[in-house]
Amino acid sequence: MSDSLIVACPRCHSRNRVPAARLGDAPTCGRCAAALRPETPFALDAGGFDAHALRADAALLVDFWAPWCGPCRTMAPAFVAAARVLAPEVALAKVDTEADPVLGGRLGVRSIPTLVLFAGGRELARQSGAMPAQAIVQWTRAQLQAASLRPSR
Repeated sequence: MSDSLIVACPRCHSRNRVPAARLGDAPTCGRCAAALRPETPFALDAGGFDAHALRADAALLVDFWAPWCGPCRTMAPAFVAAARVLAPEVALAKVDTEADPVLGGRLGVRSIPTLVLFAGGRELARQSGAMPAQAIVQWTRAQLQAASLRPSR
């Protein structure tokens, strides 16, 4: 991992350069002053997706879900809990496949909920099916460790 990371802003989607060692210091966006690594998941759509997943270095875990999906609704509180544990190393975002079906189709998401982990501008891993918070955290950390992007805890 380099000395600095490109991190997209959850509010305005502008890209910010953040020293890797300062990621835990609550960095804010240079354009709109929003927190760059919030402790809660943020909504993501096709308009901001590329800035966060494909043109940023920092890790991003995306939950592809739909409001009518029972397992998606069941996993939602676990995803929020996982965000509090994984922040600031990993940002968590939610893509509503009902509101934005093109994005799910573009990425080949065939079932929901599906978690897709991105880092360094590429997809690292994906997992379908609802999971409890601790399983989301463990799975995410294992994938980052396997990609040599984060030391194990």
